[in-house]
This record gives sequence, C-alpha cells and structure tokens, in this order.
Amino acid sequence: MARRAPFTNLDPATAADLQSKGFDPHELDQATEQLLAYICIKLIPDFPFPATERLTVLPSSSDGVDRISRLPRALLRNILSRLPVTDAARTTVLSSRWRTIWLSAHPVLVDSYLRHGDYVWPPTPANSAAITADVSRILDAHPGPFSRVHLVCSHMNAYRPQLARWLQLLAAKGVQDLVLVNRPWPCDVPLPDALFTVNTLVRLYIGLWKLPDTASLGSYRTFPHLRELGFCNVVMEQGDIDAIVARCPVLEVLSIQGGHKGLRLRIVSQSLRCVQICSSLVEDIAVAKAPCLERLILHGCRDMAGGVSSFKVRILDAPKLHAFGFLEPANHVLNIGDTIVRARMKESTTAILTSVKILSLNVRFGIRSEAEMVPVFLKCFPNVKRLHIISAKCNQSTGTLNLKFKEVPFEIAMPGISEMYFHEFRGDEGEVAFLKSVFKSAAVLEKAVIMMANPSFTPFSTDETVSKLRNASEVSRAPSRVVALESKGPEGGKPWSFQKGTDFASEDPFLEAEIVGKA
Repeated sequence: MARRAPFTNLDPATAADLQSKGFDPHELDQATEQLLAYICIKLIPDFPFPATERLTVLPSSSDGVDRISRLPRALLRNILSRLPVTDAARTTVLSSRWRTIWLSAHPVLVDSYLRHGDYVWPPTPANSAAITADVSRILDAHPGPFSRVHLVCSHMNAYRPQLARWLQLLAAKGVQDLVLVNRPWPCDVPLPDALFTVNTLVRLYIGLWKLPDTASLGSYRTFPHLRELGFCNVVMEQGDIDAIVARCPVLEVLSIQGGHKGLRLRIVSQSLRCVQICSSLVEDIAVAKAPCLERLILHGCRDMAGGVSSFKVRILDAPKLHAFGFLEPANHVLNIGDTIVRARMKESTTAILTSVKILSLNVRFGIRSEAEMVPVFLKCFPNVKRLHIISAKCNQSTGTLNLKFKEVPFEIAMPGISEMYFHEFRGDEGEVAFLKSVFKSAAVLEKAVIMMANPSFTPFSTDETVSKLRNASEVSRAPSRVVALESKGPEGGKPWSFQKGTDFASEDPFLEAEIVGKA
C-alpha cells in the first residue's frame, strides 16, 4: 500500500482528533489546500503563485565586458526591486557596489519563492519552518522599504512571536503591498494589533485569521494610504469592517470572501469605488453614503439560516453606481431609498437607480414567482444598457412554466437594453419563455449572446438546446445578432475572482474574456 503524502495544513493533534471521531483527516487537508489555492489564485490580484522556476544565468558576452554593472544605479535598483528577493540578494557577491545597490533597493519578498532542496508546493509544516526562518532573516537584514511582501507558506499558529516581530519590522520598513495568509489549523489564529501600525500600506489582503478587536484600537490607528483591502475567511465581529473602512480615507476597493457570522455592512465612504462580497453569510448590506461607488458585486452569498440569500440589500446614496450584480430578484430584499421592491408594486420615482448601466441577475426560471420578479427588478434600473442573466439550476418547479411575463410588459421593463448575455442556458421551458418575451418586446436589443451550460451537466443534448434557442429566436423583433456559445466551465459558472472587480480598465466586470473573443 502506497504511503500517503504528509499533511500540508493539519497539525498532528488535529489529525489524530479527526481520526478518533471517524473522519479522514486527509480529506479535510485536501479541501483546505483547495481553499488556500482559491484564495491565492482567484482572490488576490496579481499574486505570483506558486513559484515553479528559477531565474537562469545567461552566458557572458564574448568580449568579457560587464555592461550590466555599468548601468546607472537607479536603473539597477529598479531591476533588483522586481526580482524575487533571494535572486536579488545573490547579486551582493558580485562586488561592493552591487551590495550597496541591493541595500538601497525596494525588494519584493514572496515566500513561495523561498525554495528548499526538493521542496514542492504545497509546503508541509517542515518546509514551513524553514521558510519562516528565512523570512525572519530577510526582514531583519534589509533596511527597507519593501515594495511587496506576500506571505502564504507559514503555519503561523506555531510562530506567533515571529508574526508579531514581522509586523513590527514591516511597519518600521515601510511595506506598501502586504498579503498575509495563514496556513491552518486552527483557522482563527489572532492577528497581532501591530497590523494596524503598518501605516504605509497601499494594498492589504489577509486570509484565514481572526481580526484584532477594532474597538480597542483608538482613532489614531489609521491606514492613510490604503486603496485596496481584502478579507478572505477572516473571523471578525460585527462592526469591525465598518470601523476599519472609517480609518481608510482613500480606500477604493473593499473585497470580502468567506464571512461565516452573518455580515452586517454599512458602507459609508467618500472614496470607495468597488465593493465585492462572495461566498459569505450575510444579513444586511446598506450603501448608506458612497458618492464614488461604481461597482457593487454580491456573489454566492447566503443568509444566516443557510437559505438562498434572503438578506437585505439597501441602496440609500450611491449616485455613481454603474455595475450591480449578482442580484437574485426573489431572494434579495432590495431597498432603493425608502422603497422595498416587491411584486405588483406601483410605479415609483423613488424606487429607481438611474446610474446603473450594467446589471447582472441570478434567476431560477423554474420558480414562477421568481421568474416573474425579473421585469419588476428591471423597472428599477431604467438606464441599463447591458443585461446579464445567470440561469440558476432549479431542482423543482412551481406553477406553469410557459411564462408570459404579463404583469410588467418588457417594453416598459427594458427600454434601453441593447446587449443581453444569458449564461447557463439549458433549454428549460422557463428560459425559452423568457427569451421569447424579451425578443418580442425589447425595442432596442441589438445583440443576444446565449452561453449554453456545459453539456456534461444538463439532460439536454447540444442539438436539443440549439433547437430550443432557435425556436425562441424566431420572433419578429429578435435582435439582429443572436450568438450561441457552449460553456466548457463548471456547473453554475466559474467561481468569482476579485481580479474582475478590481480591473477598472474593463467596463464590465461580469463579462468573461472568452465571450468577448467569440461574440
């Protein structure tokens, strides 16, 4: 019998406890590693993970002249600042001049580049010990400032004094970009208060920690330069995020993933441009005063009862809100101003958001009451130009599926929509009825892109699905372009990536790059 690989996340005590209770600790260890990979790859923008190659040495020039060393000091310092810290540090053996250049550079410290012998990803506790010691030596040796420090390899529950020391050094040496992810277990190792003394930060992502008590920080603890803040599976108390945001006067991006205690978030910020929350338990999201907010993204959130996301989303003051999703019409309790959006509501000038141009709705068309809320929601966003519909899988249906959507005519509900992207199309009756109603009523719709669900996860064959789509398109006012594409991704679509929300160069965070290339 082959020997199983050592645990990468579980300590021996936790593994033994699970085994005594009849659980396989390797399954939890593997699931935890998948979570860590998701955090690092999908949720932390531009994270270099994992390190797989070393820099290679090219042959010297044929005439033996060292032209690189003759470059200006400022240029050499810039080059060293872009190298992994260990490669940059090796240049100090070249000459005393290179040593002074290295000490004046702003190094990048990414601990997944600190390789040891036959070390491969993911790091075991033994690898973690060696990497932790290297991090301590590097932070002690270099005077700073550090431009980027990304630490994801250490099992910090065993090295809490080192962690506190690291944060003190980073505060003193002016780090600007900090990623700090603990390798569990346990998943609630407390972060030292020293985190709030690192006032040079421009970007901060933390994962798998317990947040310090913000009530005891005092008003003097601020992040005056912080523009991007991310929490990934962080244990925190109610009001902690509000308190931290209040201490970030220029914060532009707030990202939250994996909240487990029922998030109640009241957004008050003069600078926030993007708020994205995914895979979290949520009770209430209130955009109280956010004059610069452009994007509000809620993906895969659930209420405290474990239901289908029946939590409140209140938009009180967000005059620049441009992209909004993934709203679930029958399950999100949407408030606009003082008005609750509900079925058969009367026309109201106070229940509209005229700034929203890109809208994403997540709908189960097999639930009649849910499907009929779509035009009700659309009336609240009269200036939407691009509509995304994600057809959520429904294991049961209610009512007759041959929907006519008569309660609110689509001529009223979507007067200006010129592009529609329908994701996860399976050919169900409710989906076809919806498309027929849209194609018949939407006056200015020019393009409809239908992303068919991966055929591995639907009872319909591709030919059947295309036939149903063609049937829906054969109406007099169908858009001039109806494009059908087949998804190769997982059922329900890909997990949300924080990188989409933080990419302001892209107008539409909900639009997949592969769709743009094919449509």
